Parts: sequence; structure tokens; C-alpha cells
Amino acid sequence: MLTGSSKVVHTHHSLTSTLDDVVERRAQGSVAALFDVDNTLLPGEASEVLFFGFLWRRGLVGWGELRRSAAWLAGHMPPFSLHSLRERKLYLTGKRPADIESHAREFCQAKMIGRLSVQGRARLEEHRHAGHQLILVTGAPDFLIAPLAEFLDVPTVFAAKPEQRDSVYTGALIPPLPYGPGKRELILAHAQGMGLDLAGSYAYGDSPGDRDILELVGHPLVVNPIRGMARTARRLGWPVATWK
Repeated sequence: MLTGSSKVVHTHHSLTSTLDDVVERRAQGSVAALFDVDNTLLPGEASEVLFFGFLWRRGLVGWGELRRSAAWLAGHMPPFSLHSLRERKLYLTGKRPADIESHAREFCQAKMIGRLSVQGRARLEEHRHAGHQLILVTGAPDFLIAPLAEFLDVPTVFAAKPEQRDSVYTGALIPPLPYGPGKRELILAHAQGMGLDLAGSYAYGDSPGDRDILELVGHPLVVNPIRGMARTARRLGWPVATWK
């Protein structure tokens, strides 16, 4: 069951109780459930890393893409920080979106759906039945997340958007990147446009890149914590869960 939710039970039917029910339904409709994807709904290794291996085995990427990525990493501060690879997708440079998207859909069916967390899917369904707005917010590229969102029937997705020029990918991403402060920026703008009650909303994430959205909501949950997030959760009094 979801925690922190309550329902007023009226002992008689009246205009006041009817209005209260309308107000409550509106309040429920303004609640969101924000789910990170990698290592939250999909426990374990990042989906994009696995997708790179999927493309490698099919000959769509090779040593050239690896060398470009390594050179990019070495030339940015801090050296060999993986964050710089979140900002650039050099393995996509010059590739046609239709080719990547078709392989991404195949990869999702073969490698992502079967890895979905049992607890994560159950929690998502609890939110759906409660009438909450379901949102995936992830730094993974949109071509990987779109077929997953379709399978999960999640209507709203914030994912990394690879830039296109002359019908091919450039290797750059269109800002803001949905990671860290970028997640906060995107969710705040969406909440304002949709009238979301963030204080009554829920968020699920595993890493420091999710801290910004966990801080936005009244009901944060740290899932499968990595990179110091267990310590952060203890310090801030956030609950922690293991999803498998």
C-alpha cells in the first residue's frame, strides 16, 4: 500500500460531502508519481550500457565509437568522469534515428521488459489505481524509454533527447538533460503547467542524479541506493527500499 495517503469517510450524504468528494478527487488528480528508470524500475546495469553491447553485437558500433568516447572522457574535467558521457552520445554520431529506434524497440522487448522490478511495477500500479499521474524521468535516451513507457502504459516521459541534423544524430543532446538539476527544471515546469501538488507527490530514485526530484516531493523513496545515496537518505530521513 502507498504510505501517507488518507481518505475522508462521510457518514451521511449531503451537499457538503459531495463537494468534499469533488475536492478530494481533484486533489488526487494533481498528485504525481515520478519514477527514475535505471537501477530503480530496472535494477542493475544501466540500460544504455547494455544497449551499446546490443548494437556492438549487430555491428552498428565498434572500436571507432569507443575511441571517440574515450577521447571525449579524457579531455573533460574531472578526467574520465562518466557524467560527460551523459552529456554527449558520440556512439550515435552520423547514425539514422530510424535505425537506432528499430534496434531500441527490439532491445526493449528482449532485454528491458524482463528486467523490470517486481516491486517497482507493483508500486506503479498502486499509483495508477490511486489516480496519480505517472511520470518516467530519466537520463537514458528517449528511444530506449519510449517503448518501455508504452509497455508500462505511462503517458508522460522525460528522457534525454539526442539532437538531429540532416536526418542523422549529431552526438549532442538537447538541453535540459534530465539528470540532476535538469530533472528538477523539467519537473518544476511540468508541475506548474499541470497544476501538480508536489508536496503530495511521490518520487523514486537511486542515485545523486535523482536527489533533486526526491527533494521536490513530499514522499521520496530511495531505491537500490548507489554512490552515497544510502548516507544521504539517512541524513535527510528518507526511507530506503530494495527493488529486485
